[in-house]
Amino acid sequence: MAVAITSLKYESARTGPQSLVYDDDGYHLVRFPYEDAEESYDPWAMHDPAGGGPAAPSAYPDARSGLIWPSHDGWGTLSALVFWGADARASEYRARFVRDPLGLGTGYDSTATTDISPTGGGQFRSYTWQMFVHPGTPVGFKVSARSGDTPLRVPITLAEFKLAIQTDVLTP
Repeated sequence: MAVAITSLKYESARTGPQSLVYDDDGYHLVRFPYEDAEESYDPWAMHDPAGGGPAAPSAYPDARSGLIWPSHDGWGTLSALVFWGADARASEYRARFVRDPLGLGTGYDSTATTDISPTGGGQFRSYTWQMFVHPGTPVGFKVSARSGDTPLRVPITLAEFKLAIQTDVLTP
């Protein structure tokens, strides 16, 4: 079985705090640095600053730095992790995986939306989803912390986003 993998990591202690910028859908596209970060892995260049076409290369923390551009057609396993800073106002935390979150290819298509109430301890969440992926359609991980219907700017202290593509999918 052939597998292509990318693994991205953001840590506020290394790159500074990430300002949450909520899109029209009420979610923030989590951004990841391009420079080598501890535990990041990208031999197939799926998190390349040039990803997305003829526009100028992306620079962290612009929105395109939140995209993974699949290198192959195949069955993708998406995984994400997010650690939230403390904020007593938050009554709900949401996350979703999105095909083409910036409308650069096939159009916005969210999947695996999850919401959860805060716990008594830290707000640490992990997520997994599987779906077919394609080179022309980037994927992203979006999050939202809310008080009722109001998105809050709760800081993210750590985030990871990973894609593993099984490239030899059998068809009948």
